[in-house]
Amino acid sequence: MKKILLKKGREYSVAAKRHPWVFSGAVESGEGAAGELVEVCDSKGVRIAQGWYSPLSQIRVRIVPEKPVADLVAESIGRRAAFYADGSVTAVRLVNAENDRLPGVVVDCYCGWAVCQFTSAGADARKAEIAAAVMKYAPFCKGVSERLDVDSREKEGLPVEPRFQVLAGAEPPELVEISEGPCRFLVDVRRGHKTGFYLDQRDARALVGSMSNGAEVLNCFSYTGGFGLYARSGGAASVVQVDISEDALELARKNETLLRGCGTAMEYVQADVFQYLRKCRDEGRSFDMIVLDPPKFAASKSQLMKAARGYKDINLLAMKLLRPGGTLATFSCSGAMTEELFLKVLSEAAEDAGRDFQIVARTRQAADHPVAVSFPEGLYLKGAFLKAID
Repeated sequence: MKKILLKKGREYSVAAKRHPWVFSGAVESGEGAAGELVEVCDSKGVRIAQGWYSPLSQIRVRIVPEKPVADLVAESIGRRAAFYADGSVTAVRLVNAENDRLPGVVVDCYCGWAVCQFTSAGADARKAEIAAAVMKYAPFCKGVSERLDVDSREKEGLPVEPRFQVLAGAEPPELVEISEGPCRFLVDVRRGHKTGFYLDQRDARALVGSMSNGAEVLNCFSYTGGFGLYARSGGAASVVQVDISEDALELARKNETLLRGCGTAMEYVQADVFQYLRKCRDEGRSFDMIVLDPPKFAASKSQLMKAARGYKDINLLAMKLLRPGGTLATFSCSGAMTEELFLKVLSEAAEDAGRDFQIVARTRQAADHPVAVSFPEGLYLKGAFLKAID
C-alpha cells in the first residue's frame, strides 16, 4: 500500500478529530492512482489511517475504516432496519456517504429500487462491489442502478453524463411509486433531482402538513409537489405549486391524483419563483403559509455571500406576502450556509420587511440522513418555521 505523508501538525484532524478528509494542502509527499487505497501517515511516517486517493481533487484522501467495503454497506443498511418498520414509508436512504463511513457513496431505495450516486474516485472504482453488497444485504432490493449526472463528480475527474445505468438486478420502471405518511408519490429515478426525490425533507413535509388546516398555501420551488401535497393532506383550503420546470409540475399533477379527494383547490404555475413572488406583491396577493425550498444557492464557501443575498431577497419577498399569524417554512440545502448564518439572514430579512416573527420549529435532514459527529459538513439542510406575530 502506498504511503501519503502528512505535513507536521496536520495529522491532528485525522488522528484525533477523526475527520474523514485529507486536503491537498496537508500532504507533504506521496501519491496514488485515482481511487487507490493508500496509507495515511504522520510526518514521522507512522500510519494513522487509510483512505481512497483522489489525485485531481482538493480532498486528496478520503478516510475509510479498515473493513471490507461490503461490510460497511451491510452495517449502514443494518442501522436503518428499524426505520419505518410499520411500512408507512417505502423510500429510505440506505447509505449516506461520509456519515456512514463510505465517502462519496449515496444509496437511496425507492420501494425496493436502489439508486446510487458515486461522487469520489474511490467510490466510483468500487461501484460493482457496492451494488452487489446492496443486493445481498437489502433483501427487499430488486435492482441497483446508478446516476452519472452529479456535478460534483467533475471535481474528482469522473465523467458527468446524463446517463442512468443498471449495476445489479433488474431495471426499475419509468416511474416508481412510493408511500410517505398520508401521501404517495411517483418518482422519476432516471431524470429527477438528486436520485429522484428529496427524501431528506420528509420530516419537514410532515410538519407542513400538520400546520396547514384551512390555510391558503404557496409552495415555491415545488418540484413534484411534496410540500404542497402534504398541505393538501393536512386540510389546506388551497395550494399553489410554483416551479420553473413544467416536467416537474406535470409529475406533481400526477401525484395529486394519488391522494384521496378533498376540498383543497390546487393550482400549478410554471414560473421563476423570484418573479412570481414579485408579481404577487404587485397584485397585493397574500397567503397563510409560504414554503421556500430553493435549490442550492452556494456550492462552495466562495459563493456564500452571494448566496446569502439570494436567501435574504427571497425570504424578504415571502415575508411581505404572509398574512398576520401566517407561517413561513424556509430552508437552505447549501452546505456552506451554516445554521447561524441562515438565521442571521432571516433576521435581516424580517428587519427589512418591518415585521415580527417567532421561530416555532427548526428542522434538519431526516433520520436516515445522519450526520457523523466528526463530520459537521454532513449537516447541509437547515429549516426554520417562522410565525408572523404582527
